[in-house]
Amino acid sequence: MEEKKTKGFNTNSDVYTVVYSCIIVIIVAFLLAFVFKGLKPLQEANESLDKKKQILAALNIRDIKDADVVAKYKEVILADEIIDPSGPVIEAGTPGGEKAAFKLNGGDYKKDKLALYICKVEGETKYIIPVYGMGLWGPISGYVAINSDKNTVYGAYFTHESETAGLGAEIKDDVSWQQKFQGKKLFAENGEKIALSVVKKVENPVNQVDGITGATLTCNGVTDMFSECFAKYHKFLTDK
Repeated sequence: MEEKKTKGFNTNSDVYTVVYSCIIVIIVAFLLAFVFKGLKPLQEANESLDKKKQILAALNIRDIKDADVVAKYKEVILADEIIDPSGPVIEAGTPGGEKAAFKLNGGDYKKDKLALYICKVEGETKYIIPVYGMGLWGPISGYVAINSDKNTVYGAYFTHESETAGLGAEIKDDVSWQQKFQGKKLFAENGEKIALSVVKKVENPVNQVDGITGATLTCNGVTDMFSECFAKYHKFLTDK
């Protein structure tokens, strides 16, 4: 059978197939890069909005319309500081801060660049500390707001990646469970050891929150998260 040729190319040859495939791959890659670049500002804006909503949720400001989130965040956030575990402020941040601590993530936390949000809610000073840990199936994280005494929890918000729906996922989905942390104390009576924890059976209501049924490992992860994260902020928390 005579092989078909197009403009001097043998369309049945291996060379033609390879060249054709390479051209298609290059075109598709270019289009994907173009779309990604075009959508990146929108993606970053959505991520920023979601982060602000999480921070506000830790201050018990929930069910707020997306259109009002930015204004409310600017109203209550006095500064987004970056501090060192030994105490010094690395970067002071700004009112309605988005340039300092707001840019940090779990990787920065591991490098001891600690985010600290200074807030004012109904005339009272609050501090928000980001927390990072590990659940049963993946990372868990969140924000814990504390009163000016640096010991009493004002509010909390938790999120997760890949937790079991209806079990570990409740740390994110169950607002009533997150609200159980309000009024709990970070420290034990001696004021040194971090005692805030999630347990199967509450024996010390001052520091303990009742766990989620069927999600023991995730709840243990939340407790470990508190111990490890607040330990890094120990200097700040004990400096009255």
